[in-house]
Amino acid sequence: CSRPQKVCLCPFLPINPLKVSICLYIIQHPAEESRVLRTVPLLAACLPPDKCKILVGRRFSEDRYPELATVCRNPNTLILYPGAEAANLEEVAVMSSSPSFMIIIDGTWSQAKDVFYKNSLFRLPKQVQLKTNISSQYVIRTQPTNSCLSTLECAAVALTIMEKNKSIQETILRPLKALCSFQLQYGAQIHHSKEHLLKNGLYDKPMPKNKRKLRRMELLVNNVKI
Repeated sequence: CSRPQKVCLCPFLPINPLKVSICLYIIQHPAEESRVLRTVPLLAACLPPDKCKILVGRRFSEDRYPELATVCRNPNTLILYPGAEAANLEEVAVMSSSPSFMIIIDGTWSQAKDVFYKNSLFRLPKQVQLKTNISSQYVIRTQPTNSCLSTLECAAVALTIMEKNKSIQETILRPLKALCSFQLQYGAQIHHSKEHLLKNGLYDKPMPKNKRKLRRMELLVNNVKI
């Protein structure tokens, strides 16, 4: 895990990489690469190298990324990104055979939105989203809403659904829970979602002046899906 021995996560990783049929392509925003407490390295440590490929960048053209372009054009590829046009992954899993590839964008919500909409390749695969009631275990980082999950958690849930194997989610989440436990022991604080803070009058930062951002906060408080 490349961490100091006192906070080593290796005992919480699977002894052998998980056997999965789907290959994940993690499209990582460059800003995520410099974060200390990232979840993608933990995800990669749980899977075989040929089943978890990480591409870092903001723009992905067909000329510079021919392999990715081929994956995006494959009819058996899904992209995990929520939206009005996204199908429920559980329904897709019931109606079709297991996909060959799944693309997940790693970054903050604004970074992921920028990557998704400014790269035409990512509109080629079938768009899917998770309909789950689980709360994020990544409690040392603030999420926009109570239902938001980290990249590792999204991958864990998605793989569990598509591979029809509940133990996958438990195995992948184990090192994340250990990471958060270690950080809390050494002084980190539990981060509630922005939605939780706003609804309970605990949000202590200045409200944004930008009308669009202010409107998004109002929607969070009023339980409107954004």
